[in-house]
Amino acid sequence: MTQYNLLQAENAKPIKMWTKGVPVEPEAKEQLTKTAKLPFIFKHIAVMPDVHVGKGSTIGSVIPTMGAIIPAAVGVDIGCGMIAVQTSLMAADLPDNLLPLRTEIEKAVPHGLTPKHRGRDYGSWHDAPAIVEQYWQQLVPGFDKLTEKYPRFLKTNHYRHLGTLGTGNHFIEICLDEADRVWIMLHSGSRGVGNAIGSFFIEMAKKDMEVHIQNLPDKDLAYLEEGTEHFHDYVEAVHWAQEFARLNREAMMHNVILAMRKIITKPFTTHMSAVNCHHNYVQKEQHFGEDIFVTRKGAVSARKGELGIIPGSMGAKSYIVRGLGNEDSFCSCSHGAGRVMSRTAAKKQFTIEDQIKATAHVECRKDANVIDEIPMAYKDIDAVMTAQNELVEIVHQLRQVVCVKG
Repeated sequence: MTQYNLLQAENAKPIKMWTKGVPVEPEAKEQLTKTAKLPFIFKHIAVMPDVHVGKGSTIGSVIPTMGAIIPAAVGVDIGCGMIAVQTSLMAADLPDNLLPLRTEIEKAVPHGLTPKHRGRDYGSWHDAPAIVEQYWQQLVPGFDKLTEKYPRFLKTNHYRHLGTLGTGNHFIEICLDEADRVWIMLHSGSRGVGNAIGSFFIEMAKKDMEVHIQNLPDKDLAYLEEGTEHFHDYVEAVHWAQEFARLNREAMMHNVILAMRKIITKPFTTHMSAVNCHHNYVQKEQHFGEDIFVTRKGAVSARKGELGIIPGSMGAKSYIVRGLGNEDSFCSCSHGAGRVMSRTAAKKQFTIEDQIKATAHVECRKDANVIDEIPMAYKDIDAVMTAQNELVEIVHQLRQVVCVKG
């Protein structure tokens, strides 16, 4: 017996939703239905249990397309995703006071954002370490090709953002698994340059469709058609931004490990047994015997045997999972718990005292600026995992002890 709910609207492809036991807002269903009405959707849309309304398109959706890509469905945080590493350390090896560890990590990785009128952005590098130059060199050929045609991207934060965290729900965490082994986990994407690429091609899609845009169910669903110049350029640019995001996470992980070694005197090794996975991206894949483009907007690839990361909210559990290769989901799973309320609503509803209580077991910021990330603003991660137990199996369950927020 299948676990998904089926949503079917007139003149639309079916929508298969792995959402049993988790809330889904009506606005998300409406947004999904609009996408399902596009003529180039392949077979059906797959929806993950962390689904909620997003800008451009629904977060927690897997959109398979033939002959076209929707840039706003990929969004502006291109290649956003997770990396996790298991260390040889045990919980007993961590210091009793975790504040110096958090402080050292915060010093090692630029994070947050300075408002433009206040001078240099403290969320970018002033003097980037050698590791950033090393990773940047891998990106130079693609960047040169991209900026030769689109010099506008030369004026973005690219090199200075490589190896930096960003803002919002991006984070760095020290976690313990079910056997009290220490893990490092972090969440970020392609930063300023990815945002610029996404924003530019979203506008290009709208411009290319000026004549037809009134026929779309939503102007954010403007698409680029395969065979056109902008489609080809977008595919190349998005691939480069996804590579930037992957290396950005690797560079941060390198610097977090160095920071930990300054505080923890016991020698330790790290096992790249885990994962570096995107959850906002598009790539060509084969499904149901056809070569198609798969856009995962807040979803993770979960091919049979493939490892992935599903983080809970700040102060909740996270999971390392192994994909079960469910073809109906286009071999995908959720990318987290998923919000149940907007950031604005969370700030109105909860107080600093609520935040302190909800994160009592975690060494983290507990000020007014992180209330929008309070655990209660997210769905129950256990319900989310149960809803997708035909998509992934749990390999490790992690609990946070240190959290650095962007």
